[in-house]
Order: sequence, then C-alpha cells, then structure tokens
Amino acid sequence: MADRSLEGMALPLEVRARLAELELELSEGDITQKGYEKKRSKLIGAYLPQPPTANGAAVVRCRLQHSEGAPRRMLQAGNIGVCDIRDAAVRERAASTAGNRPLFYFRFGVDQALPPERRAPVTPSSASRYHRRRSSGSRDERYRSDVHTEAVQAALAKHKERKMAVPMPSKRRSLVVQTSMDAYTPPDTSSGSEDEGSVQGDSQGTPTSSQGSINMEHWISQAIHGSTTSTTSSSSTQSGGSGAAHRLADVMAQTHLENHSAPPDVTTYTSEHSIQVERPQGSTTSRTAPKYGNAELMETGDGKLWTRSMKVAYNILHKLGTKQEPMVRPGDRVALVFPNNDPAASMVAFYGCLLAEVVPVPIEVPLTRKDAGSQQIGFLLGSCGVTVALTSDACHKGLPKSPTGEIPQFKGWPKLLWFVTESKHLSKPPRDWFPHIKDANNDTAYIEYKTCKDGSVLGVTVTRIALLTHCQALTQACGYTEAETIVNVLDFKKDVGLWHGILTSVMNMMHVISIPYSLMKVNPLSWIQKVCQYKAKVACVKSRDMHWALVAHRDQRDINLSSLRMLIVADGANPWSISSCDAFLNVFQSKGLRQEVICPCASSPEALTVAIRRPTDDSNQPPGRGVLSMHGLTYGVIRVDSEEKLSVLTVQDVGLVMPGAIMCSVKPDGVPQLCRTDEVGELCMCAVATGTSYYGLSGMTKNTFEVFPVTSSGAPVSEYPFVRTGLLGFVGPGGLVFVVGKMDGLMVVSGRRHNADDIVATALAVEPMKFVYRGRIAVFSVTVLHDERIVIVAEQRPDSTEEDSFQWMSRVLQAIDSIHQVGVYCLALVPANTLPKTPLGGIHLSETKQLFLEGSLHPCNVLMCPHTCVTNLPKPRQKQPEIGPASVMVGNLVSGKRIAQASGRDLGQIEDNDQARKFLFLSEVLQWRAQTTPDHVLYTLLNCRGTIANSLTCVQLHKRAEKIAVMLMERGHLQDGDHVALVYPPGIDLIAAFYGCLYAGCVPITVRPPHPQNIATTLPTVKMIVEVSRSACLMTTQLICKLLRSREAAAAVDVRAWPPILDTDDLPKKRPAQIYKPSNPDTLAYLDFSVSTTGMLAGVKMSHAATSAFCRSIKLQCELYPSREVAICLDPYCGLGFVLWCLCSVYSGHQSILIPPAELETNPALWLLAVSQYKVRDTFCSYSVMELCTKGLGSQTESLKARGLDLSRVRTCVVVAEERPRIALTQSFSKLFKDLGLHPRAVSTSFGCRVNLAICLQGTSGPDPTTVYVDMRALRHDRVRLVERGSPHSLPLMESGKILPGVRIIIANPETKGPLGDSHLGEIWVHSAHNASGYFTIYGDESLQSDHFNSRLSFGDTQTVWARTGYLGFLRRTELTDANGERHDALYVVGALDEAMELRGMRYHPIDIETSVIRAHKSVTECAVFTWTNLLVVVVELDGSEQEALDLVPLVTNVVLEEHYLVVGVVVVVDIGVIPINSRGEKQRMHLRDGFLADQLDPIYVAYNM
Repeated sequence: MADRSLEGMALPLEVRARLAELELELSEGDITQKGYEKKRSKLIGAYLPQPPTANGAAVVRCRLQHSEGAPRRMLQAGNIGVCDIRDAAVRERAASTAGNRPLFYFRFGVDQALPPERRAPVTPSSASRYHRRRSSGSRDERYRSDVHTEAVQAALAKHKERKMAVPMPSKRRSLVVQTSMDAYTPPDTSSGSEDEGSVQGDSQGTPTSSQGSINMEHWISQAIHGSTTSTTSSSSTQSGGSGAAHRLADVMAQTHLENHSAPPDVTTYTSEHSIQVERPQGSTTSRTAPKYGNAELMETGDGKLWTRSMKVAYNILHKLGTKQEPMVRPGDRVALVFPNNDPAASMVAFYGCLLAEVVPVPIEVPLTRKDAGSQQIGFLLGSCGVTVALTSDACHKGLPKSPTGEIPQFKGWPKLLWFVTESKHLSKPPRDWFPHIKDANNDTAYIEYKTCKDGSVLGVTVTRIALLTHCQALTQACGYTEAETIVNVLDFKKDVGLWHGILTSVMNMMHVISIPYSLMKVNPLSWIQKVCQYKAKVACVKSRDMHWALVAHRDQRDINLSSLRMLIVADGANPWSISSCDAFLNVFQSKGLRQEVICPCASSPEALTVAIRRPTDDSNQPPGRGVLSMHGLTYGVIRVDSEEKLSVLTVQDVGLVMPGAIMCSVKPDGVPQLCRTDEVGELCMCAVATGTSYYGLSGMTKNTFEVFPVTSSGAPVSEYPFVRTGLLGFVGPGGLVFVVGKMDGLMVVSGRRHNADDIVATALAVEPMKFVYRGRIAVFSVTVLHDERIVIVAEQRPDSTEEDSFQWMSRVLQAIDSIHQVGVYCLALVPANTLPKTPLGGIHLSETKQLFLEGSLHPCNVLMCPHTCVTNLPKPRQKQPEIGPASVMVGNLVSGKRIAQASGRDLGQIEDNDQARKFLFLSEVLQWRAQTTPDHVLYTLLNCRGTIANSLTCVQLHKRAEKIAVMLMERGHLQDGDHVALVYPPGIDLIAAFYGCLYAGCVPITVRPPHPQNIATTLPTVKMIVEVSRSACLMTTQLICKLLRSREAAAAVDVRAWPPILDTDDLPKKRPAQIYKPSNPDTLAYLDFSVSTTGMLAGVKMSHAATSAFCRSIKLQCELYPSREVAICLDPYCGLGFVLWCLCSVYSGHQSILIPPAELETNPALWLLAVSQYKVRDTFCSYSVMELCTKGLGSQTESLKARGLDLSRVRTCVVVAEERPRIALTQSFSKLFKDLGLHPRAVSTSFGCRVNLAICLQGTSGPDPTTVYVDMRALRHDRVRLVERGSPHSLPLMESGKILPGVRIIIANPETKGPLGDSHLGEIWVHSAHNASGYFTIYGDESLQSDHFNSRLSFGDTQTVWARTGYLGFLRRTELTDANGERHDALYVVGALDEAMELRGMRYHPIDIETSVIRAHKSVTECAVFTWTNLLVVVVELDGSEQEALDLVPLVTNVVLEEHYLVVGVVVVVDIGVIPINSRGEKQRMHLRDGFLADQLDPIYVAYNM
C-alpha cells in the first residue's frame, strides 16, 4: 500500500501509474504481499528522500496512530490534464489534516470563482407544481407537532358532546377476526419519501454559460482524485487517478470505504460479509475491524475509485458487444441498479459512466411484483433506450431468477443485459488507454428519475455543466472544505443524497459515511453514533431520521453533537418538518447541538437544490418563522396569524436561493404570471444548475423547464427561461424562501387549495400514534362529480377494536372539518404493513390511489361521508303546480307534438282463412282438431339429452282431457265454475290437465310445484296461491303428491289444510257423458297468478273471449299455421309463457317443441341444439335462459359448430318479459351466436303485464326492432330527449316488439290521467280484446280494480276504457314502415311505476343505478337498489373473498354520484344468491327490502355513509 511518504515525492507519471497497478493487483489478490513490497521498493528506490527529521517522524507516527482507528489508503496517480496542484500544497494540506484525515477522500479540482453570496432581487413569492412527493409519503417523515396536536384536541373538544348520527358499520364475524399479536410484524413506520432532498442558495444577475469554460477533464480528474469515504453496508472502495489525469488518480487512490453490515433489509439486497482484513501499514500490522453500535467498520483493499471507475468505463465501452458493433457507445443511457447499502459500488459505476461518456440512470433495485412503481421505472428505461444495467455482485445474486438461472424480464421493463461491476469480473484496461475527457458542456451527465402524482416516472436530464455548477454552488453555500466528514442517511441515487454524498463530496475530497436505510431500521441512532464517532461536521438527514433518533435516544449517554456545523434537513420544504427540527433541538441541545446548525433545504428533481439555509456562526440570529392562517392559504394568500389560533400553519424558512440563481413565484395555474407579495405561488428558478428536460418528452419539458414568467401587464420578466420547481411558497423578508407545500400534494376542493401534508398532520394529531402508525398514512384526492374529494388511507395497529376504529375515524373527520373547513370524502383503515411501499419505506402514494380506485386496497374499515362533503349536487327538482288539461292539450297542439298513441293492425279488417275463428271456446277448437286432424302432432317434449320424452297428437290430447274431466266430476265431485289448482312440472301432463278442466267446466290455475331441494321457501307460495285462488281441488302427479304430504312439507305449511289432491297418473278409463260448453264467452276461462317484481301476488281473470282473441292475435303476428314448428323454452305457469306453452298450438295447429328451462342447467346447449335440429324458424325464451346460454356456452361456440349447430333458419327469437328490454344481454347473445348463423335482427323482446299478458311481440313481417338513445337526465324529469349514441348520460333503449293486432296504446300522465305528447315519459295504457277482465282477489278491492282495468282519460278521448299497465314508457314514430304501409310506431318500456324511486324530486329507475354499480367492480355479480326513509340503499352481491367487501363501498358510492347525482345512504355487501329473483329472471326488490329491514340478509358488511 502506498504510504503517506509518497505524497510529497515528485514521482514521474509512469511510476505513479505503475504503482497504482501494483496496488490494484495486491488488492485483487493477483500478487503476494511480499512480491508487492519487492516490486514497489524497486520502483521508488531511486526517488526516496533522506531519513526524516524528528518532526517529520512525529507527523508520520501521528498519522499512523490515527489510521489505526480509521484506516485509509492512498493511491497516487497522475493528473488528468488539469492544472497542477503543487507538491508543497499537498504536503502542507496533508500535515494540517493528519489528525482527522478522511476515510474516503476525493479531491475535486479548483474552486470555481463564484460571485460572493448576495441576496438576489428576489421576485415575489410563488406556488409550486410538479413535485409533491415521489409517490410516497414525503409527509411520512414528519414528527408530530405538539402545537398542532393541541389545536386538534381543542377542535375535537367542541364535538365531544355530539353523538354520532350514523350507526356503526356492521360486519360479519369472520371479517372482524383480529390478527394475533404473535404473528404480527410491526410495519415499517418510516417514510422514505421519494423527495429525498432539497437545498438552497442566493443569486444575483442572470446565469450565463461562462462556466462552460470549466474544464470537465479537470473536474472529473480532480473529482476522482480527491477522496470521499463511503461508509455503508457494502464493500469499501478506494479511489485513484491517472496520466495527464494525474489529479483524478490521486483522489481515487486514496478512496476508502467503510462497511457497516446490517441485518438483511427487505428493500435491498445486501452482501453480508463480516471479515477482518489484514493490512500492511509500512510494516505488516494486522488489525481487527473495530465495532461500533450496530455497525461494523470494515475495510477491504479494492477501493480505488479512479482505477475502478476507469476499469468500469473501459469495460462498458469495449467489452459489451463486438468491436464492430459495441452495445454501448458514448451518449447512450445505462441503468445503475444498486441496493441502498452499497454506495461504493454505485459510486464507482456512476463515475465509470461519466468517464466513459455514457449517461447513468440510477434506479431502485426491482423487488419483483411487490415493488410498487417498478413497472413505471421500466417504462422510463424503455423510453431512454436503456439496454444495459450495471449492478453489484450481491444485488445480481439477489434478483429473482427463472429456473434456468436467467433474470426474467420485469413487467414493463425493456430487455436488459445485466453487467456486474465488481473488479474481479472486469478485465484490466491496457496501459495506454485513458478515457476521453472533455470540457464541461451541455451533454447530458446523468438522468435522475422522478415519480409524478399519477405514478408515472419521468427522467430529468442534468447536463455536465449543470452538474459541475451545482456542485460548486453547494460547496459555496454549505462552505464545504477538504477532508470534512459528512454523514449521509439519504438515498444516494437521487436528490440531496446524490448531490451531497456522491458528487459534491468528491469535488471537495470529503469523507462520506453512508448509513443505509436497512441499518437505520435496525438502529435508528446509527447516524448520531457515526457523527459522534467521526466528529462529523455535516449530516444529511430527513425529518424521519430526526424523529427516529428522538424515539430511540433515551438509553444513550455519550452523545456529543458539538462537532456538527451543519445538519441538512433534506425535506425541510415540508411545512411539518419544523416540528421535527424543534423537537430534535429541544432534546439534543443539551448534547452539544446548536440551533444555527439546523439547515433545512428545499429541492426538486427539476430545479435540483432550490434553496438552503446557510450554516452561520451567529447563534443569536434566530431562523425565520411564519405563523400563517391555514384558511388564507387555501385561497392562495399569505395572512399572518397568531399561534393561539387552531387553524394556523407554522413554517420555517429554507434559507436563501442558491448562488447564481434567480427565483420568482408564479400563479400555479394558467399563464405563469408573477404573484403579488402576499400570494402563494409556484417557485420558479433561473440558473445554470438545474435540470434541462424530461427525457424524450418535449411538450412537458417546455411547460416545466422553459417557463417565461410575465408581469401583470404581460411583459416577460427575463429573457432566460425559468424552471418550475413544483414547490408552493413565497419569498419572505430578507430574501428568505418559505415553502408551504408541493404542487403534487395540492388538492383543490370547491375552489380552495388544501395540502395533503397538512391533512396528514391533523389526522396524526388525533390520539397521536395510539391508533395508526406514524408515517403510514396517505392522503390524496379523487375526482368525483366534477370536484376533487379527499381520501385518507392509514394503516391501523393490529390490536385496535372495531369500535376504536370507528371512534378514531369519526374524530379525525371532526378535526379536519374544524381545522381545515373541508369535508373528508372517504377514510379507510387497512391492516398494518399492507400499503404499497417505495424502496425507502414510504407509502407509494399513486399506487395506493390506484388500488383505492380499482377496488384492490382491501381495507378493514371504511367511513364514507358523501352527504357532508358533496356540496355541488344539482338542485332538487321543484314540482310545479299542476297545469290544467286544456292548457296541456293546447300546448301540445301549438308545439306541433302529436299525442302519443299507437295501435296494432285492426283484427276486423284482416282476411285470413282462420278456421278456428268460428269457435268461441278453446275446448271446441280442440274437439274440432281431434276430428279433422287426429294424428297431427301438437306437442313434443324434450328431455335433457335432447331426445323426445313425450308427444301429443290432437286426438291423444282430446282423449286424455276427457278422462281428466271424468276424474274431476266423479272423484273430485266438482261443479262447473269450481277452481282447480294444477301443480305440475313443465310438460305434457299440465296441458292435458288444463283442457281436462275446460271439458269439466272448471277454472284451472297453473301453479309452479315446490322445489324438492328447497321446500321451506317454495311450498308456502304454492299454498298461498291455492288459498287465494279458492281452489276446491288440487291436481298433480304421484311424485308431487307425495312431496306435498311429506314430513318436510309438514314443517313448512299445515298439510292438513290442503284441499283434496287428485293424482292424474291413475286416470279412469271411461269418457264423460258430455263435454261442458260455457253459456257465455265472457265467463271465466282460467286464472293467471304471478308474483310481480314488487313482490305482490296478483291473479288476473281471463275470459274465454279474451283467451281466443289472444291466441288469434299471436297467430296473426307470428304467422302460425299447422305446418309450422315453434320451439318454446319458457316456464308455463303465467303470462305469455303459459299461453304459448298450453294454448297457442291448439288454436293455430302448429307443433310446439317444449323444452323445460330447468333441463338447461344440466345441458345449456339443449335449447339451441333443438332449434337447429328441428329447423325451427320461431323460438321463444326467457332472459334467464338467454343468460344461461351466454354464460354457459361462451367458450363452446367452436365445438357447437363442429356438432352441426346451425341457427341460420331462425327468423324470430323472442324474449318473453315484463320489463325493460335488457339490451346488453340480447346484444351479447346475438354477437356470441352470430358465427353459428344467428341473424342479429332475429333477436327481439315482447312486453306484457298483469292487465294484458302480451301487448307487444316482434312477429315475423314487421320492421326490425329499433334502438334509440335517450338522455338519462331528461328521463328523470319524465322528458324524452333523443341523443346520439355515445353521448354523455345516454341510455340505450330497445323497442319492446311490435304492437299486437287489435291492441291500442296511449301514453298517459299517471297523476292527472291526461294524454301526453310523444316527448314525454308516461304510463302505458292499453285497450284490447284480450285485456284481462280484472284481478281475482279474496279481498275484493274494487277501487284498485276499476282504476287498473277500467280507466278513462281525464280529457281528449274520454269514452274509451283503458287498462293501466303500471309501466312507464314512451312512443316514437320511426322512419320504418309497417306491413300496411304506414310509418311504424315503436313502444319503448322504461320501467315499472311501482319500482321507480322519487329522489331529489326526480324519478329514478332502479335498473339504471344497478347497471352502473355492476360495472363498478369485477367482483360485483348482481345488484339491487331500493329506498329506505329517503335513503338510497344499494345491495351488492360479492363474488370474491370477504376481504374485498369493503373495497366496494367507495366504488359504489363514486359511480352512483358520478352517473346519477345521488348520494348512496347504505351499501350492503352480501353473498351470491341473496338478491331474490323470480322465475322470469326479474329481481324482487321489495322482498329484498323487507329482508333488509327485518335483518335477514346475513350481510358480509353494511356501510352507512355519513
């Protein structure tokens, strides 16, 4: 090892170079100690001076003794073509600093002549954009302010007496289970904000590029020559220099690193080595590595920064790719991937890149999938064209590997070649190779990454001249001198850590002790211990580190901080850092810390160091403070307040502007206009030492790096461009810079600006740290309903109870409301250690926000307050006093609107050879068919395999009906007019029993049989229908007969109360004496019972005349005749389903292929295969069947095609429904089966209701069904406004089929009963021969009867009797023509009147809100909404783990607010299948409401929004 005596020797250049090589060979084990000494003495023998005098000996001895404790090594090498540094000066300096020699010692060229510090004529204050925090918690580093806590407690005291008006959310037990304390690791309460630093100086005049003359060669050589010692958990390095580059070598030669090996760190890969290294020291003396605290001091012998950097530079340029095609050329970008505990290797790689003239891009080590933001870093690397990543051996080993041992490509990352920079892996450069070193110029020196508010990562380019100027400005501002010791706790890859710890330290040959984050987590006092141990002059820390030291210092006796002349607080720009500084000073003042030592600074990736408080010797000069009104700040103005007030913000100055820079403050939005002196604006800086651009983003660069501030008159302030710093603040008295927040942390709520950091501080001051972890709290805003809404997410301690959480959340809301006068939209608590972290342990803010918005945050407690903080809802609609009918009529005439009425074809005018018309009764039609076409097959029933299970010809049906009639009369002793309940599964028996009843003169009622697996819930409905219909007898099969009398049935209902039960499996052989013929066509033919969507059981009376008219209408619309085949996949118990299944075939003579819907559960393709096999042209199904096919066959279309499924013959596929057409379902069904030949025009819907079982049905000859888009907002006001597809708030509505022949429709106002124009939404009224004749009810509610079945218009045509459907809809005349040549009127059904919700004076349809909610999150499978005491209740079914339940609460609230302007009152999360659905696939919302009010839903979670 080169000893000190070489320093003063005038060795020739080649001897120095050879010595450097020898040293390297020894350190890398290429030569023995003995060989080294032999060669070395041979080399320098000729130049050795005479034996030293006594004085000289003392100096050497002193040095040697000192170096026992702090070993270091120097390596001489030539000057890199820089002005000579005289030997005498070197000797003198060596002697003067012998006692406190740096461990890692880099000399960095001449000091540049910079103007003396003068305060710039600083322009008015400004607001900051760009950099609130790199998505992380820059707020996390904050120490709790006692002043603020008192304010918060005072604010809360006001609310003490108030009781919470909102019930506590309820959770299912499984969700409340606490994590056991044993299994629990406390989260990292640190905060590594991404804004790692900040600095400041003072300026005069405009910056010029005169500094361009500074010789870059001079700079690098000196840099690398001087030496800086990095002390970290990593191998230590030394530095040296070369050739004309003599100085650089010097520096690097003396470089020396210490290693504090710390326990493994979750955020970095460490190489754990604790070794003792033997070192020659003049004579060979061996020493052990001294230990201190938790850190172990280590020396390794391979640390010459210069030679190692040279080696790296040579290998990058010459050993990657081929000679003809090198992979990396000068100017290319290269990634530096080093863990935070290896600054030495990182430094070598960084300077190696500078020497090779490639551009280093230092980034974090990718931590597989857990690393929030790693993907965005990958995008940055891709955009920079990075193909090579330099890394250390230990880091390389720690990266995730594929089974083949290769490093996989990380998500979003370009393909990289990983290159390890350890010396043993590199080849030596030839002796004649030297890096090409130019003057400092405008080439990019390095790229620093910066994470934006939205999580995207940008690369800020810093030129070589800016780098050099910045180092010089920092040297001047901080008064750095050679050989000072600096302790750096910050991330050395970027920001303050990089600028001070890697760059400026080398320039000034300082000794740097780097404390990695992993060590800080284990020993939070390590930095203070190092300051004491090495009598460090400077320390670079964040508020977090000061806070940690406060918490941990109690056991330490021997702390002495009197050596510190400067404690740089990197996040001093955070307004809340002042409390950390004050608290730290209070505690450590007794341990030698002086007030004037604390130097907060402000920095940003774009402007580098913005301002820094200068170290001063005058302890009487107190730092600048401002007590500002928080209320004033929200309006962007500075109002000085008193500290007694609750809502004040105390800010400290961050010193003066940097040397050579000008600062001004501009309005944060719009034109960069200068702020007035009492306004807060974004600080902008004009200097050489700033970033130059965002790499590859010219537009954003222009907006940030090329800003020309203007005065109020519009005149530019300067001809030079300014850079936006992203900091909000102002320039105060004496040119002191004050920062009150960051642009990235700005939330503009209702026109007022709030800073996320301020909100965090208030939240933390509520029972500080008793309940949530300090530094593990995130505040951000989300845009909902045209305004920003504040969201707070915090990690809660594992031992908090449900009640504690709710209590704490309520208090936080009250505190923020009192102090900031702003409402919090959502407050979420997550389990400890679950929020995404940045590499240095802070919260990754944009990632947290992303998780919140996509519903993947999995909170354990959520409190939403939309009622209190959403104040920009549109005004509720005021109902106007009623307008008289006459004026409505006149109004419609004047505006040229037609009255909304339409009709199907006139039955009387249709000429057809319908033989069945001559019969008045269906029983007669069946007898006629049995005589004329006895063997014609009317019905074919398919089983689940698609084979024929049963079939009926005309004569078989007639004979079977006769036997049943005999049975009813003889065994049942029934009279004509008695009611008979038919409880059959879908099939042939049901049809035969129906006609048997008609033959016997009885009135049949079809009833769905109870489900064998679910008797308890299905049997009571059967019993109710049997009782309400007053059935004298019950007919069924033997199997169901046993079920009705079973023990399970007895548990559900009183089985003794059943009427007589007849089993039709055992029929009598004889025929009836005569078949009953009704005396009057208006007598009752059958009763149709159904449960409506509102949960009402309603039976309607169908007369013989209505039944025949109904069948005739359908026959004409669908062109049915005996040679046709129709496939029916419907439940045959009520409405159109029953009519198509049982009646139409007998009337029209066509063959019905019957497919029971239940069979599709075992074979979803059954219906479509039957349609294909029988070449059916017309088919009918329900929505539930269509949904089952869409979901069940989605992936099987290819295999179905291979099986020969062909739907090209289908002319009409009608969905039978009593609701608004489900357009999304019909469209996806059409698209899915388009490849199998299904024509999209074939799919249509029908519409029926209780008063008229089928009003519309598509049929065969009419025009295709049309779709219109209406404005949903107008619809809420009962107006119909057509808009273009894709318009905002547009709602697609599909026509519900063509109006049936013989049906007339009018749209009437449900309140006034007056007719409406076609631009209004109103109730659909219908007049037709097949209207039902009334409700069948045991209560005999006559008023309802007359209102629903016998209504008349209040004006206009007051003679016609109409039936009210109870559905809202509208009519539109289309451009299409009907079969009769007239323009076609289309009916659009919007929803049931009973289900429509009146909220805020407007009419909402549940299906619209439900559709929005189902779209909100992938785990929501179904949704239903209803109102409860003016609150909107949303019930969602969760398909996922119960942990996801709380994610849905904010998403549901957001989407309903955004799309419907409604505040959700209660969100209920339930299991799949809880929302009741009837046989037609319609939701039973009123049943659900009753279940909710009776607390029968067993919800996973109920959230009551405040």
